[in-house]
Amino acid sequence: MSLTSEVTSMVKEIIRTLYEGNESLVTAESITAGGLSSAITSVEGSSQIFLGAIVAYQNHVKAEVLGVDEALIAEHTVYSQKVAQAMASAVRTKFGATWAIATTGVAGPGPSDGVPSGTVWVAIDGPVTQSLELSLAGGRESVRNATVATAIGTFTRILRERARQATTD
Repeated sequence: MSLTSEVTSMVKEIIRTLYEGNESLVTAESITAGGLSSAITSVEGSSQIFLGAIVAYQNHVKAEVLGVDEALIAEHTVYSQKVAQAMASAVRTKFGATWAIATTGVAGPGPSDGVPSGTVWVAIDGPVTQSLELSLAGGRESVRNATVATAIGTFTRILRERARQATTD
């Protein structure tokens, strides 16, 4: 994945903010298959804040390695907000990190388990917890790249908002 200058700038901001706050970051990735952690670690200084990642592409890895409840997967599918949140919470706990970002969804070319291609969930777990659903158009790489960029953009926005609130409190 080739990062845009905007995404690279946001990753630099994430690294600086987390480093200054003595905080850490991990990822649990399915749809992005390591692309998110690669984007973060492609920027100098990432080793100061990034602890690691789990790429849980198969359902049994989400259950056995991350500890996502199989009943949750069966009830909601892996392409759901609840599973994305469980992935983020599990990886943050497993690594003892301050923050975690998880990605899951359908990259395509067609639907999976009745879920349309381009349906993506991003979950962030930490001092602020948030998840968002994306409906992306395009081929596999386009969907995956847009997921990475959106995850980084959303996390940057969360960190900015938290800093803004800290200065107004």
